[in-house]
Parts: sequence; C-alpha cells; structure tokens
Amino acid sequence: MNLRLILTRHAKSDWDNPLNTDHQRPLNKRGQRAAPLIGRWLAEKGHIPQEALVSDATRTRETWALLGAELPETPPVHFEPALYHASPDVMLKVLRTAQAQCVIMIGHNPGIAAFADMLVRAHPNHSAFGRYPTCATLVAEFEETSWRDLRTGTGRAIDFIVPRELE
Repeated sequence: MNLRLILTRHAKSDWDNPLNTDHQRPLNKRGQRAAPLIGRWLAEKGHIPQEALVSDATRTRETWALLGAELPETPPVHFEPALYHASPDVMLKVLRTAQAQCVIMIGHNPGIAAFADMLVRAHPNHSAFGRYPTCATLVAEFEETSWRDLRTGTGRAIDFIVPRELE
C-alpha cells in the first residue's frame, strides 16, 4: 500500500494591513478564490487526504478551511507551529509523524518548494514547479508503508497544478 502526499503552498495572502505580523496575514480575494479550486480539483482527481498537517499561520489555516470544504470528507487536521516557514528538514520531521496513508501538508515558500524538490525522483513536467507559486499543489506517491521510513528522492510525482490552470 503506497503512501501519498499532497503538498500545497498557502493561497495568495493580503499585505494591506501594516499592523498584521507575517504570521497573522490573511488570504486576499485571489487566495480566497484559489483555495476552493484546488480542493475541488483534488476531489475530482480522487486525491482525498485522510490527515492534514497545516502551518498554524492565518493564511495556511484559511487555505485549509477553503480547500477542505470542497472535499467529500474533512480529515483530522493538525495545526503545526513547526511548519511556519519551515525548512525542508523540519517539514520531513513533521511528515514522519503522520499516521494516514494519504496526507496533505500546507506550508510556505521557500521551504515547500525545496521540500517538493528533495522528495521526488523527477520533477513533474510543469514550468511552475521550481518556483511553487501560491496554492501550487504537488501530489506524490511513495512505495514506503510508513511515513517514519520515508526517504528523500523516492517520490513519484503523479500530479502538479496551479490555480490559474483551473480558472
């Protein structure tokens, strides 16, 4: 039984309120439109997460709420402070705590782009993969049977999408 990871960068955030810290920034209108598009795409493709690991920042929480509302079932979610601007090594450490076969992780750049790069054997054939724009989503499959045993460079990219392609 293969493991599947859905790796999503948060949707576009709002920089308008100078009183908000980076951690407090909410989604802007474009981000509020993009996150449900990704949720619907995941549902239509049958990429249904059974567990969610989400940075505890406002914009990642909002991305999850809008994306998750489009799924046929809402899985258990863990809001992880360690995922806020996490490095790939920290993201891997958090992922290794997952219990479900199919996990979604929502985080931030530059860590999420670097994490995606280190996980897969070969990049998906998509021009946006290297920059991982807001709400970009990779679906990767691994032959390991436990997240604890996950090794970098072993994932097979099975899907990659950016919201602009769904509008």
